[in-house]
Amino acid sequence: MKRFYEAVDVEAADNGIQITLDGRGIKTALGNAQVLPTKALSDAMAKEWDAQGEEIDPALFLYRDLADFAIDMIAPDRDATITKLLSFIETDTLCYRADPDEAFYARQCEMWDPLLEELESQTDIKLERISGIMHRPQSPEMHIKLTDRLNNFDDFALASTLTMASLAASLSVALLANAADADANALWSAANLEEDWQIEQWGQDHEAEDVRKRRTADFLNAFEFGRLAAASA
Repeated sequence: MKRFYEAVDVEAADNGIQITLDGRGIKTALGNAQVLPTKALSDAMAKEWDAQGEEIDPALFLYRDLADFAIDMIAPDRDATITKLLSFIETDTLCYRADPDEAFYARQCEMWDPLLEELESQTDIKLERISGIMHRPQSPEMHIKLTDRLNNFDDFALASTLTMASLAASLSVALLANAADADANALWSAANLEEDWQIEQWGQDHEAEDVRKRRTADFLNAFEFGRLAAASA
């Protein structure tokens, strides 16, 4: 698609900020007004529109799909998103460990226990750690507390958190990524501990390496989107 606009601006809108192209507000994929929550996010997305050349390159839009997802999909049914997020805690990567007599178990405890303890202190919950592959449900009380926490997230934070949880196969990682002092790269490394362990044992697969790079970029992009969407003026 050829570039169809000249001027990119950021303007105040009802309940937020909207990017305009030649004075017309941008719409989401489903035709809703793409109203953004912070100036930081709107400025970053406006730069992406402004950076386009004569041909529109979708790869330059790092945040557009997440913004549209928040507006088109999450806002109409927040409960469905929260239910989906809670499903990740039942199979959370950081909660499922090797058997204690395996060498990998010590590595898992070393990297994962401090993260889970941090989340537990933030949310006043206790997460089950499970050795082996047999499922063990988390407590109903834990679900209630996490539901309350997620209900306090706005639609854009939920979009970021769901994306990170899906990529990390871990709600705990995604929730920790919302902390003001979160280290996104360290959290992503924790989520990929098993893969990295396998690489140490058997070597790198180039095709898997390419997939890892794409998933890493997607995780870091969702993390930054969440930061921009929560940034104060």
